[in-house]
Amino acid sequence: MSPFTNEAAWDRGVRVLLGVVLLGLGWSGTVVGAMGVFLKVFGILPLVTGLAGWCPLYTALGIRTGGGPGTA
Repeated sequence: MSPFTNEAAWDRGVRVLLGVVLLGLGWSGTVVGAMGVFLKVFGILPLVTGLAGWCPLYTALGIRTGGGPGTA
């Protein structure tokens, strides 16, 4: 595991899936209005952090789900 990642494979998978679902709900028109815009904007966050394998909030809190030193 790279020293720049702080997410386990399962954590990354969940984040990517969550991001895709949120974006899909927002962009498909299933959810409309303010909530649809919210899903479009905030669906990006879990998707990007899951693809990158690094979460800035985890770093700030000292959390690592991927094992090794500093694992919570």
